This record gives sequence, C-alpha cells and structure tokens, in this order.
Amino acid sequence: MKAKHSFKILFFFITVLSFFSVKKVDNNYAAPKLTDIDQPINAFSVNETTPPALYLTGYINRGCNFISDCLQPGRMLRNSYGISQMAALVQNSTRSNCLGISMVSLYKGRERRNMVSAGLSVYPSYNTSPKAPDSTGMNSNAVQLAAKIRLGWNIGNTFEAPGGETAWGSPVITEDYIKFVKQQGFNAIRIPCAWNWKHLSNPATEQIDPTWLKRIKAVVGYCVKNDMYVLLNIHWDGGWLDGNINKVMQDSVNARQKALWEQIATTMRDFDEHLMFAGANEPPADNAEKMAILTTYHQTFINAVRSTGGRNSYRVLVVQGPSTDIDKTNDLMTALPRDMVAARMMVEVHFYTPYQFCLMEGDANWGKIFYYWGAGCHSAREPDRNATWGEERDVDAAFGKMKTKFADKGIPILLGEYGAYRRSNGKHVPLDLATHNDAVDHWLTYITKQAKANGMLPFFWDTGGALDRQNYAVKDQRTIRALNAGAN
Repeated sequence: MKAKHSFKILFFFITVLSFFSVKKVDNNYAAPKLTDIDQPINAFSVNETTPPALYLTGYINRGCNFISDCLQPGRMLRNSYGISQMAALVQNSTRSNCLGISMVSLYKGRERRNMVSAGLSVYPSYNTSPKAPDSTGMNSNAVQLAAKIRLGWNIGNTFEAPGGETAWGSPVITEDYIKFVKQQGFNAIRIPCAWNWKHLSNPATEQIDPTWLKRIKAVVGYCVKNDMYVLLNIHWDGGWLDGNINKVMQDSVNARQKALWEQIATTMRDFDEHLMFAGANEPPADNAEKMAILTTYHQTFINAVRSTGGRNSYRVLVVQGPSTDIDKTNDLMTALPRDMVAARMMVEVHFYTPYQFCLMEGDANWGKIFYYWGAGCHSAREPDRNATWGEERDVDAAFGKMKTKFADKGIPILLGEYGAYRRSNGKHVPLDLATHNDAVDHWLTYITKQAKANGMLPFFWDTGGALDRQNYAVKDQRTIRALNAGAN
C-alpha cells in the first residue's frame, strides 16, 4: 500500500515535469500545413520533428499504452496538429495493424473527418538513413534521359516469379547475359520484380529479405556497369496493389507501397541516372474514381523515393497509366502526381494490339486468332486469319494520343512492354507460314519505329524466346533484326 502511494506521487511529479517540457517545445513548433489534395494518412512524408506533446515526453514511448489505446476500433481522435502529425504518431508505433481509425482535424478553419479504412496496415518507417540531395551523376532530366535510350529489353518471367529468378524456368541472370543483350543493339533493361510476393523476411512489418535486395542490386549493377539503363519496378507482386484499387483498401495499399519503396530506394540509392524506378506494372483502373485512388498510390511511391534523399532526390520516376492501356490513359489520366523536383517523371503504357495477333492462344466465340497483320502481309490462303482491326492506321492514332497528351508537354512515355510472336510451333500453326513471319517482322519494326517517332521508349517483352539466356545465343534472329530496324 505504501509503495503504491509512493508510485502515485512519483508519477504525479513526472507528469508535471513532462507538461512543462512539452509546453516549452510546443511554443516553438509550427505544425505543418496540409496540401490542397487529400492523401491517406500513411502517404504523408512528415519531415518535421513530431512534437513531444504527442508522446508525453518522459513517460510515454513508442509502442506504449497511449498509442495502443488510441488505435482501438471505433476510437475518435481530435487533434489540432492535423492529420500529418497523427500519421507520424502511427508510423512510429510498433503496432503492425489497427482497425477503423476515425480522425477529426482542423483544416483551413473547418473540421475535417478522415476515415481510415478497415484493415489498415501500419508498418515501421524504413527511411532510417535519409541523405542530403546529391545531384552527382544525375544531370539528365526525363526528356534528356529518354534521348539516350535507343531500345529496351525485358527480363520477363524471372525476378517477378515467386521464390526467386529461376522459379519459372529462367536460368540465373549473369553479367555475361547483360553484355549479350547489349551486343544485340539494346541499351536499356526493364527488370519486372516481385518484393512482397515470397520475398519478405518479416511479413508483419513488410520487411524485404536483405538477401533478395542484395541480389536485385547486383543485377542492376551488372547493367549500370555496362552502360545500360535500367527500369526497376514492383510488378504484379501477388496482386496486392492491382487487386485493391478501391477506397476500402486504399490506406493499406499506400502503407505497403511506402514501406516497400523506402527499402528499395534506400538500397539502390547510390546508382546514378542509369537507374529509373517504376511504381507498379499494369494497375487496372477503368473509371475516374479508381484513377483518383491509383494516383494516391503513385504519389506515395514518389514521396517514398524522394524522402530517402541522395541521388534519389533527382532520379527519374515512372508512373503507370490505368491498366497501362493507351485509350484509358488518354481518357482517365488527367493529372500526374506531384513531384518536388521538376521534369523527372515519365508515364508508362504497354502495347499488345491487336490482341488476336500478339497474344491470343486460341479461338474464342468473339473472334479468331490473327496470323497476318499489316500492309502487304495479309494471306490469300487464310483470309479469315487476316487482321481486321489494330493495323497501321490504328497504331498511328493510338501513339498520336500519347504524343499529344504527354510527349509534346515534355513528359516522355515509356512503352514498358510490347511484342508479337511467331506461331511456328504449338497448336496453332499458320498455313501460310512465310507470310505470317513477314507479318511478325513488320509489326515489330512498325511498332518500334512509330513508338520512337511519337516520343515513346520501346521495351520489348521477352521471356527467353528470342535470346538464349543459358548459352548466350540468338534464337530468333528475325525478331532481333526487326526490332533494330525499327529503332534505327
């Protein structure tokens, strides 16, 4: 009883001392202002020191009861510091999950309610060693960097596979393979990559396996060492972003996006301008509401990378159009996320049109596979297999939209994936094989040429079909020749 009474007295004096300490700091503290565009609380990049009032200095600490109590389901929080301070509080908590936070803040003299979605995941900050901005080796803006990229190559179905680069049949990627790709006329590599999908050392905190980070850094190093430009992304990655472009999961996705990109960006920070980052792969947004949510994911990506500093302060970053579809991008991508550095952003789209010629693997009730495409490459022998849409005129119109919307405004477009493939093996072999092969050559050359003419940087999608990754031999010389013809 006596000990308990003494503890109460001690606690009283600690609390009083803490109050005066807090008051002194708060007098000199200016709460940061919110921007005019709402963002999820975990998307904020809080650069200011969090005022001790939020922690009760000398008593309450990270992971304490105050934080635990505040994050209880249904709890209403009122704070005059604004949402960004609460974001800092939550992000510094050791709790990995909290449900149904409802916050009220003052913004421009009005009360604002910010409902945080159920299932919100809050991860620790991985931006633990930010550096001052470093422009060394980062002289090129997006337009200048785009002018240096001749022709790009995808290392597809490799690093985006769960369990490692060999999980889907690819051999281990070596520096010799990168040199071999360069010898074929390519000077840029796209590395589709999984991170959350089977590559976490601690899923509860979204910590990426250090061994995986080291491996990807090594492959990026192979490219940069050989004067190859590199685009590194978060690919499908199990669908945590692509499958959750909605309000319910918006905050959770932004939290994960932030956690992953802080780690990726920190690990790769010292590479020069040869390295670019892409925030996603093919995020499927098909209306204005989803596009608005997707834009917050892009914003979180940009904020996370920039916050790590160093060369990342100037690195060219790539954001994806909705579904990386040209028409959707033209219609829905009415604004880009904001960047603290000017002219360091590109937009990414993909192109496999017409689908029936490029990728379709079997006839369907809505249409048949096309074996023949383009002027001079239709077949009289199989007229029902000639393309009926998506030919040169449609290509010109589609690429022209991207030129007008982005390239003409100083925003390069990265054609991150494109390709058409020969059907000489398998179930569906054209009767007029010579004309089919001519059509594939024509498609590859035409798409590459028109992409470059419209301010787009072409990156051919390959999974090992054109270049032998094991023996460093050309397997499809016609494809390599056609791509280079378009790039000249």
